[in-house]
Amino acid sequence: MLKVIGGLVIFLTLPSLLFFAFVYFKYNEPRPQGIEGEKADVLAIKMLEALNTEAYKNTDYLAWSFRNNHHYQWHKTKGRCKVTWSHFMVDLNLKNPKDSEVYVDRQLYRGEEKARLIKKALDLFNNDSFWLVAPYKVFDDGTKRELIETDDGKQALLVTYTAGGSTPGDSYLWHLNDDFKPKSFQMWVDIIPIGGLEASWNHWKETSTGALLPTHHDLLFFSITLNNITTK
Repeated sequence: MLKVIGGLVIFLTLPSLLFFAFVYFKYNEPRPQGIEGEKADVLAIKMLEALNTEAYKNTDYLAWSFRNNHHYQWHKTKGRCKVTWSHFMVDLNLKNPKDSEVYVDRQLYRGEEKARLIKKALDLFNNDSFWLVAPYKVFDDGTKRELIETDDGKQALLVTYTAGGSTPGDSYLWHLNDDFKPKSFQMWVDIIPIGGLEASWNHWKETSTGALLPTHHDLLFFSITLNNITTK
């Protein structure tokens, strides 16, 4: 029995370890060091202008689904977002999360799991909204911007979030096309042990308010879909 269990463990884990080793040595790279200051900020502004940032600022309501598993109705001015997954719904108070309301099977819930469900909803919102609106957050409080000269002689924008969100300290290197519109970013994030993984940002949709939002990201052999996007 021990030999069978040991064999199963090796059979299940060895391919995963080999795959991780392959990805790590192929893609892992250190976070680059750039130059902070006016030139980095100018590049960030050009990126925002290419995405019609004023239209995004004037968009007060965003609804979307993340991989068809998590669903959101975000009222930006009110600082509230309804986060729905499985049979849970959290009316999330983004300014004071403790004041959020939790529903289980559409019934108001005040049990001992309330705080955990609020935290889960907040973590989901922080992650899933970032994949929707990350370019518009380059001047958020606690951000640091650096200008990077890439190996092909182009300029890229490294943005580090020193505070806020669920994982402060994460960095993203934005690669832009000739019109300064994002086409991808590389990530150095706490939850991924491989630094520099690249995700696409080239599937854009112009919404009813004029804001440009992505509908799809490619990351290694995986895809992240954002659908049912609605703005007001």
